[in-house]
Amino acid sequence: MRNCRVARWLPCPVHVSLEANVGKTIDMAMRPTAPSALDASPTEAADLGRQNGLTSDEVHRRREKFGPNAMPDTSMHPLRMAIEKFWVPVPWMLEAAIVLELGLGKYVEAAIIAALLVFNAALGLFQESRAQATLAALKSRLALNASVRRDGAWKTIPAVELVPGDVVKLSLGAVVAADVSLTGGEVLLDQSMLTGESVPIEAGAGVQTYAGALVRRGEAVAEVTSTGARTKFGRTAELVRTAHVVSSQQKAVLRVVRNLAAFNGVVIVLLVTYAWFLRMPLDEIVPLVLTAVLASIPVALPATFTLASAFGARALAKRSVLPTRLSAVDEAATMNVLCADKTGTLTQNALTVTTVRPMPGFDEAQVLGLAALASSDGGQDPVDGAIRSAALGKAVSDASAIIKFVPFDPATKMSEATARDVSGGTQRVVKGAYAAVIGLVQPSPAAAAAEKELEGKGFRVLAVAAGPPDAMKLTGLIALSDPPRKDSAALVTELHGLGVRTVMVTGDAPATAAIVAHAVGLDGAVCPPGPIPDSVRPEQFAVFAGVLPEDKYKLVKAFQRGGYTVGMCGDGANDAPALRQAQIGIAVSTATDVAKSAAGMVLTEPGLAGVVAAVKEGRVTFQRILTYTLNSIIKKIVTVLFLIVGLIMTGHAVLTPLLMVVVMIAGDFLAMSLTTDNVRPSPLPNSWRIGSLTTAGVVMGICLLAFCSAVLAVGKFEMGLGIEETRTLAFTTLVFGSQATIYAIRQRRHLWGSRPSPWLAASSVADVAIASILAVGGIAMAPLPALVVAGTLAAATAFAFVLDMVKVPLFARLGIA
Repeated sequence: MRNCRVARWLPCPVHVSLEANVGKTIDMAMRPTAPSALDASPTEAADLGRQNGLTSDEVHRRREKFGPNAMPDTSMHPLRMAIEKFWVPVPWMLEAAIVLELGLGKYVEAAIIAALLVFNAALGLFQESRAQATLAALKSRLALNASVRRDGAWKTIPAVELVPGDVVKLSLGAVVAADVSLTGGEVLLDQSMLTGESVPIEAGAGVQTYAGALVRRGEAVAEVTSTGARTKFGRTAELVRTAHVVSSQQKAVLRVVRNLAAFNGVVIVLLVTYAWFLRMPLDEIVPLVLTAVLASIPVALPATFTLASAFGARALAKRSVLPTRLSAVDEAATMNVLCADKTGTLTQNALTVTTVRPMPGFDEAQVLGLAALASSDGGQDPVDGAIRSAALGKAVSDASAIIKFVPFDPATKMSEATARDVSGGTQRVVKGAYAAVIGLVQPSPAAAAAEKELEGKGFRVLAVAAGPPDAMKLTGLIALSDPPRKDSAALVTELHGLGVRTVMVTGDAPATAAIVAHAVGLDGAVCPPGPIPDSVRPEQFAVFAGVLPEDKYKLVKAFQRGGYTVGMCGDGANDAPALRQAQIGIAVSTATDVAKSAAGMVLTEPGLAGVVAAVKEGRVTFQRILTYTLNSIIKKIVTVLFLIVGLIMTGHAVLTPLLMVVVMIAGDFLAMSLTTDNVRPSPLPNSWRIGSLTTAGVVMGICLLAFCSAVLAVGKFEMGLGIEETRTLAFTTLVFGSQATIYAIRQRRHLWGSRPSPWLAASSVADVAIASILAVGGIAMAPLPALVVAGTLAAATAFAFVLDMVKVPLFARLGIA
C-alpha cells in the first residue's frame, strides 16, 4: 500500500549544542548589526561580486526557482499508521473471523475477537510511536535567524527565507543556516554536527561549509550556495528517509504466519471435506470452520514480540543503553559484525599530550610551560586545552609571565606569545606546525628525525620555539593523540567471545587507525583508502581507515549483501544513513541528535560496554520470543489437527467457537508472560531458523496431539462421556497440555534447569484455575467432575517430563540454542 504522507515545509535543520554563555552569544550574533570593517573591505566586496547583496526582486525570483530553505515533511500521518496496524496478515485472519462470527449472529464472540484485534494494534502503535524520531530531530533543530545583506543593508531574517546567492555574516556563536562558501574573514568551525569529529577546523576565504556548522571563533562573510533539500544536510536527511532494512523480527513473524496459514489451510480443507462426507448439516460445518480458523491464528504473536522487546528495552535503559526502535533489542541478539567508530568509542575522544621530546638544554616541564604561554586560556581550541592541562601537572619555578598573546593564525599555522622571563628579559614564544616553526630556528637533524618518528606513530606533532625574536631556539616537540579507552581491549575480546567480529571504521589516516586498532586488540589487515568494494567481507580487514561518512552506508550494505547482521556505531549526522541501514544502528554517547534519532540504540556512556550489554540482553529477549514462537507453532498445529481427531472420534466438532475464543484468551495472552521468563542467553549470535522451528514444532506437536487424543479417547470410550462433556474435556486437555508444553520448551536443556519467573508461574496458575473453574462449574460448557479435571491435570504434568525427554535431543539435532 502506498503511504499517505503529509507534505509541508519545515525549516532547514541544524543542531546546536552550546554552553549557556555561548547561547547568549548566539542571540547577540543574530541581532542586526552595523557593517564592520570586515563588511566594508573593498577586497571582500570584489570577492562577493555584489557589495550590496541581493535585491528583494532577485530574492523573490530565486525563491520561486529554488523554494524555501527547508525540507518537505514526509512523515506518515498518525491515522495512516494506525490503519496499517490492521492491514497485516495476523489482523487479516482475525478480521475474517469477526466477519464469520457476525454472519452467524455471534455478537459476543465477535466483540471479544475485535477487542483482541484492537489490543494487538494499540500495543504495537503505542510502542512504535515512542520511537518515531528519525527525521524529527533533523527538522526540529534549526537556526531560527540568519544575518544577511540585502538591498545594501544588513538585516536579520528567518533562516527559511535564505536563497542561493545571499550574502550572510558568520559571527561567534552563530549557526550556519545553509551550505555556504566563505568569501572573506577567518573562523574556527565546529562541524561535529555533521562529521562527529570533535576537532574544529580553521576556515578562510574559499572554504565550503555546511548547514549546521557552529562558529567557535572569528567572523566571516559567506555566499549561500545551496538551500533546503539541496544542502549536504538535506541530502543526508533524504538518504536517512530512504535507508531501510527489514528487521529479522518482521521476517520471522511473516514466515511463521505464512507457514501456519499454509499448513492449517490444507487441514481445514480436509476437515470440511470429511465433515461433508459425514453429511453434517451446514449449520454445524460453518461453526466448525470458524473454530478451525480461530485455532490457526497466532493472535498474540505480534504483541508478544513487542512486549518482549519493551521489557528488554527497559532492562537496557538501566544499563545506560536507550533503544529508539524496539526491534533493535532482539536484533542485537543476531548481530555478528560490529562496525565500531574509533573516536569516542574505542578512544577517549579527547586530545591529550602523549609525548614531549625536549631539545638539549630544556626539559619536559619547560617545553610544556612555554607551549602553554602560546595557548589560549579558556578558549574552545582542544589542542590549546590539552597543552595547558598537561602544563599544569608539570609546574616550573622559573616560569615566564605573559605580556601579549596572538591566537592561532591559519595562514602561518602558528600561535605566539610575548613573555617576560625571571630576569626581566623579553622573549618570543611560538607554537605550531613543525614545518612552520622550524623555519624560525636553526635546522636540527635530531628534531627532524624525532618529528618523523612521532608522525609515523600517528601522533599530531607540534613544535615549540622560544627566545629573542632574532635568535630563537627550538625547545622541543609535543605529540598529541586521542588515546584508547582503558576498557576497549577487554570489551573487544568479550565481543569476540560472544561471536561478534569487531572492525574499526574511521575517517582517520591508516597509520593512526592501525596503531589504535592494535592497542585494542583488532589485529588484521587495513583496507586501503578508496571506494568500498561491493564484495568486501569483515574477515578480510580489521580496519577501514580514511572512510568518509557517506562510505559507511556503502560498507553496511556490502556486509549485508554477504549475509551478515551488522551493527554500526556512529556519532555525526553524516553517519545517520549508515545507522539507519544497519540492523542495529548504535549512536555513541557524544553523537548528535540526528545520529541518535537515526540509530536503533543510543549509548549514554562512552565505550563499548553498552554494546556488550545490548548483545547479552538482546539474546535474553530473543530466547523469550523464540520460546513463545515455538509454543505458538505447536499449539496452532495441534489445535487444528485435534479438531479432525475429535471429528473422527465423535462425529461432531469437539470445540465450539466460544470455547476456542476462551482458549485464545487463557492460552495465547496469558502465555505472553514468557516475555518475563528467566532464560539463559545463547553463547553465539542467534538467527531466525524458521525451518528448524517448524520441524521442532511438528515433532513436539505430534507428541502433544497424541496426549490430547489419548485423553479424549479415554473420556469418550472408557468413561462414556456425552458430546457436551467431551467438549469440556477437550477444552481442559488443550489448556493443561499447552501449559505442560510451555514448561517443557522454555529451557533449551532440561525443564528443571532454571526457575520460572514469578509472572510466568502466576499466569500458569491463573490459566489452570480459570479452566478448572469453568469446567467444574459448567460455565459456558457442560460440567465435569472435579476428579476428572484433576486427573487430566496430573496426566499433563507427567506429559511435561516425557516431552522434555524428547525435546533435548531434538533441539540439539536441529541446532536450537
